[in-house]
Amino acid sequence: MTSALFQRFPADHLLIMMTKLPSTTPGKLTQLRTTHIPLYKVLLHNDDKNSMDHVVRVLKQVFKFAKEECERIMLEAHRNGVALCVVEPLEQAELHRDQLHAFSLIATIEPE
Repeated sequence: MTSALFQRFPADHLLIMMTKLPSTTPGKLTQLRTTHIPLYKVLLHNDDKNSMDHVVRVLKQVFKFAKEECERIMLEAHRNGVALCVVEPLEQAELHRDQLHAFSLIATIEPE
C-alpha cells in the first residue's frame, strides 16, 4: 500500500519519525488509592396526612421501585415510624429527599 505520506518521505526518514514517538509504558509505577464516597440513608417517616396509596405511588415514581417494594417501605414506615428507602451518595440522597417533600411526604437523610 503506497500512500501520499510514504511517497513524499524516504523510508529512512519515516523510521526516524517513528522512533521519536512517545512511549506508552509508564516511566514509574504510581500507587493507586481507593477513596470511598460517603453514603447517606434516605429515610421515610410516617405521617397521618397522606394515604397509603399516595405514599406507594410517590415511592414508585421517585425511586422506580417495584410496587411490592414500595408497599413494604410504606408499611415499615407506618408500623415503625420510619423506613429506610435507599442508601446513596449525598447529592442523590438530597434529590430524593426533596422529591419526596414535593409530594408532601416527610423524609430525612443521615450518614450511613
